[in-house]
Amino acid sequence: MEKHIIGRGLVAGALAGVIAFVFARIFVEPVIDRAIGFEDGVGAAHEAMHGGHEHGAEVFTRGVQANIGLGFGVIAFSVAMGALFAVVFAVAYGRVGNVSARGLSLYVAGGMLLSLYVVPALKYPANPPAVSLEETIRQRTLLYLLMVVLSAALFVGAVYLGRQLAERLGAWNATLAAAGSYIAAIAVVMLILPTIDETPGPLRDNAGNMVYEGFPADDLYQFRLYSLGTQVVMWTTIGLVFAVLAARLLDEKRRDAVPA
Repeated sequence: MEKHIIGRGLVAGALAGVIAFVFARIFVEPVIDRAIGFEDGVGAAHEAMHGGHEHGAEVFTRGVQANIGLGFGVIAFSVAMGALFAVVFAVAYGRVGNVSARGLSLYVAGGMLLSLYVVPALKYPANPPAVSLEETIRQRTLLYLLMVVLSAALFVGAVYLGRQLAERLGAWNATLAAAGSYIAAIAVVMLILPTIDETPGPLRDNAGNMVYEGFPADDLYQFRLYSLGTQVVMWTTIGLVFAVLAARLLDEKRRDAVPA
């Protein structure tokens, strides 16, 4: 049974990846183009000021990066998330109360979107190229992954707490208590973890005159908004597609289990 559930998660993830790629190609990629243009402009300004600037060789063209590279990355990530989603669903099904397969699928998709992306992005939001320093990429990656792991662990703990308190406080009060505990714990984590702010300001010469403007705030806002949109599209599609596929599988199993 678990193999069938994971297989359906892979199918849902693949379909979600295709749809998310189309969304990202239409909305995110133009912002990336402008960010790369900003990076090139800053490099040219540095070269004009100091000389000796060398442009790195482009291994892949922008067309390849924007289509094959972006498509492969988004679809591969979505398939992996579909498999993880199916595992979480299989563990939770039948253990979180009398929830249908369709309902649980939507709950799991919403919970994973919230805990794996939305909450971590509040602390470490997505940045387009040219916004962050190359020398801090390792630190930023580790901090982001730590934030994702802590958010997911605390979310699971909050769900468990809500289940434990349901009989004593009632479903509504237990949900509020669990949500409040999660918010409080996440707030503490965000206060403890260091903040990273590397958005480039205006480039100035030795006299203090502005040589090149800072990174456009509109592009930064749009990139983060459309990155969130890509995740919403992906997780919504996974939840809806898996809900249909899992409901069919589990309904058939239930019918087979009923004596004639």
